[in-house]
Amino acid sequence: MAASAAGTSRADKERFICIYPAYLNNKKTIAEGRRIPIDKAVENPTSTEIQDVCAAVGFNVLLEKNKMYPREWNRDVQYRGRVRIQLKQDDGNPCLPQFPTRKSVMLYAAETIPKLKSRTQKMGGSDQSLQQGEGGKKGKGKKKK
Repeated sequence: MAASAAGTSRADKERFICIYPAYLNNKKTIAEGRRIPIDKAVENPTSTEIQDVCAAVGFNVLLEKNKMYPREWNRDVQYRGRVRIQLKQDDGNPCLPQFPTRKSVMLYAAETIPKLKSRTQKMGGSDQSLQQGEGGKKGKGKKKK
């Protein structure tokens, strides 16, 4: 009722729920903005990853790249951005029945982000680069002798 009294509908972009990457980050404490249990959280999620996961499941999603979480002290590009998601329709019913609350959306995103192709490829690449780095160090040690 309050939404109709103010003259805005639930389909307006301003009425979409906001999800910041800090809400899902297992490197953050609750005081720093994490909103889900640490065992279900993800390591350093990005707003783009949250958008990809939510759009894939069928949500109406809007990515705001230049927005920042107010509690975030680090101004790096990787910490910027927020995702707006239409959680409910004009009649007040959830857009997707399996996600009735914002917490259910956050838990789904945190569960799905590690399965993204970009995450799995990054892990494989970093392992190889670490091994190459170690080999280079051993080579330098031998050269000094």
